[in-house]
Amino acid sequence: MFITFEGIEGSGKTTQIPCLVEFLEQAGYTVVTTREPGGTAIGDQIRNILLDFNNTDMQIRTEVLLFQASRAQLVEQVIRPSLAKGFLVISDRYADSTLAYQGYGYQLDLAQLQEIVRFATGGLKPDLTLLLDVDVEEGLRRRFGGGGKNRLDAYDPDFYHRVRQGYHLLAQAEPQRWVVIDAGRSPDQVQRDIRRVVHQRLSQKNEKQ
Repeated sequence: MFITFEGIEGSGKTTQIPCLVEFLEQAGYTVVTTREPGGTAIGDQIRNILLDFNNTDMQIRTEVLLFQASRAQLVEQVIRPSLAKGFLVISDRYADSTLAYQGYGYQLDLAQLQEIVRFATGGLKPDLTLLLDVDVEEGLRRRFGGGGKNRLDAYDPDFYHRVRQGYHLLAQAEPQRWVVIDAGRSPDQVQRDIRRVVHQRLSQKNEKQ
């Protein structure tokens, strides 16, 4: 099963994923975790380019294509081989981030982006996508309260509001794949809901096999 986590900055993805992995491994599953951009040696080099404040003159189309290059490498080198071995794969962001950030955030043409994403992923879609949903102001307070910004953080709040709305529109378009989790609560409450959803989906999948 391929599970992805999505959400705006400060939604808690990087906090929640290790807790879910521990839960799944204790249940006997082999879990492979990855992230975007990055996740491979080549992808991590691309990540450094994307995050570098020295690259503030990067064009939007350049940014989109770099994300897809990293993603294509990740799919072929890590995700597909791991799924073929029967492992669970959990990714901190995936293709939906492009649609939410570059599509709804930058307001680029969604049809064009979907075609580029389809090429980069070879059509591979997650079995389950968990949207950790948090109020924009709360998310930004969490994310930037301690500093540590990079080039991709240099957006105004209106941008993040468009991204959040975009995520909700994506979830509404594919309700069978997406589950929206209220991430404005305590980490323990959020993790409890995540484990419940994932356990339910795994049980359903095992029943079909």
